[in-house]
Amino acid sequence: MLDSFSQLVMGLGIALEPTHLAIALLGAILGTAVGVLPGLGPSATVSLLLPVTMMLDQTGAIILLAGIYYGSLYGGSITSVLMRVPGEAASLVSCFDGYPMAQQGRAGAALGISAFGSFIAGISATLAITIVGPAFTSVALAFGPIEKTSIVALGLVLAASIGEGSRIRAWTMVSLGLLLSTVGVDLISGEERFAFGVSYLRDGFNIAVLAMGLFGVSEMLMLIERKASPNTAPMPSYRLRDLLPTATDWKVSTGPIARGTVLGFFLGLMPGGGALVAGFASYMLEKKISPSPERFGKGAIEGVAGPESANNAAAQASFIPMLCLGIPANAVIGIIMGALLMQNVVPGPQILTEHPDLFWGIVASMLVGNAMLIILNVPLIRVFVLLLRIPQSMMAPLIVLFCVVGAFSMNNSLFDVGVVIGCGVIAYGLRKAGFDLAPLLLAFLLGSLFEENLRQGLILSLGNPLVFLDSPISLTVILFTIAVLMAPLAKALKTRMAR
Repeated sequence: MLDSFSQLVMGLGIALEPTHLAIALLGAILGTAVGVLPGLGPSATVSLLLPVTMMLDQTGAIILLAGIYYGSLYGGSITSVLMRVPGEAASLVSCFDGYPMAQQGRAGAALGISAFGSFIAGISATLAITIVGPAFTSVALAFGPIEKTSIVALGLVLAASIGEGSRIRAWTMVSLGLLLSTVGVDLISGEERFAFGVSYLRDGFNIAVLAMGLFGVSEMLMLIERKASPNTAPMPSYRLRDLLPTATDWKVSTGPIARGTVLGFFLGLMPGGGALVAGFASYMLEKKISPSPERFGKGAIEGVAGPESANNAAAQASFIPMLCLGIPANAVIGIIMGALLMQNVVPGPQILTEHPDLFWGIVASMLVGNAMLIILNVPLIRVFVLLLRIPQSMMAPLIVLFCVVGAFSMNNSLFDVGVVIGCGVIAYGLRKAGFDLAPLLLAFLLGSLFEENLRQGLILSLGNPLVFLDSPISLTVILFTIAVLMAPLAKALKTRMAR
């Protein structure tokens, strides 16, 4: 461990070189801007900048791309909190409680706890990388498709628990999300499913497009419905000191930040996990263990602190499987891995011995980048909160503009714009009927992961479903999933017997 920290100090020397400092600052600024603009996303930005990285040295190239990635998670929470439009897909969870906090005049506290939680999680995850990174290889190889299937199945069961209202309504939304996740070309057989001859549906629905429609456009329609009533959201003080989280906020948020950091870090280590899954998992955990879960979705600061910490910790941790195993955890990390290959660096277990300066320089740059992001974002909270002064009659078209431009910019496709508007209208009807949209989106996200790993596991076992009980990790997760399913029934039975 001492040797790892001495290597980290060596990496700090590399990260603090003037050129690398300037590159880290550029990445932090670009990342924040990318996060604020819906639809652009870190994937597209990192892809566009790949040719630019060829003009930089190996370490500088990855520092720039990494800064854009985790910087986008800082910026993504801004429009999520202020407009209920996720600037970046991983910041979607911040809409659930961040936006209600803004409606209650507490946008500053929501943005503040988001920034500070992300900073604490980012620094903690980087230090954890220093400890577990070199020894990660053997542990990561224990999680194959069989174990991942059980973990994702648990996620689907927990998805129904984050929705408001009855469990039947929540499971209906989960089922709809799973159905939407099957649209497109089957990656194993190559057959089209539910595309109905529409070429635009061959790749399925995009999570960011769905999120903007389900939450952004539907919120615009809700604002139009309320246009006759004055904006009753209390206007906060615009002194920075009054906008930051209070001592009570910190007392309530400390536990969620710690739990979100740990959960996000371990989920980030798993291929297919990443920031979006980590944010949802943290939100479900906090709601599950909260003594007053009814507060969630109505402005609970824990619903912002935990997920924002989790998604940033996951973003940092996701570099480890890519660097140490050559396995990208998500699309953005896959593109960054491509940048490494373009620099004639082959990720894998040998990177620590063949390119120690590169590995530890990247890890140390995360400490520097997170410090830059907190310095950039906290003073700007006062500027962001000024958006609350915009009247609802102007906010509605502004939300539509963000969503339409964001959807079109992803693939330069008017079809995506139509999907956003169509999803928004349907989501508006579902919200009026009392359905919660969060389980739908989470099930959509997990559906493709579940199907892919389930089918891989069955192929490996020649179609024997009992293989999921042979793995100790899988069996443990399945038993826990059954316990989660049975818990509401046991609670209802206990209540009935008490009568």
